[in-house]
Amino acid sequence: MIPLRLVIDTNILVSAALKPDGLQRTVLLLAITKPARLYVTDAILTEYRDVLARPELRIRKGLRLQLLQLIKNHAQVVKPTRPLHAAKDPSDDKFLECADAARADYLVTGNQRHFPKFWKKTKVITSREFISIVAPHLIQ
Repeated sequence: MIPLRLVIDTNILVSAALKPDGLQRTVLLLAITKPARLYVTDAILTEYRDVLARPELRIRKGLRLQLLQLIKNHAQVVKPTRPLHAAKDPSDDKFLECADAARADYLVTGNQRHFPKFWKKTKVITSREFISIVAPHLIQ
């Protein structure tokens, strides 16, 4: 089976931390389970760590560390080959750079409006769209 190459926006990870029964937690678990492959860059890992630690989110330190370790253990780190300026929010360009370097199939985000619908061969989709593609039986 061909692995599915994925990049996950920080908002998906935050939602996965805040809502254990939510679709985003399922997306995260599917992303780190074969045949899927999660791709990150050092910049994305830094953003994940910094955002999960924001006091206003009130995410327990143990859960934050667990999620970050899970990602470090299962994600493939790639190095972007060139800086991009394609996202509506410049801080989101790092996700397109990762998708570009990983030749990702999907970029999963809760903020589709920040991204083009496609970046080369990477399709930008929501959690619900991702689950309907890879595990439609999980959608109620």
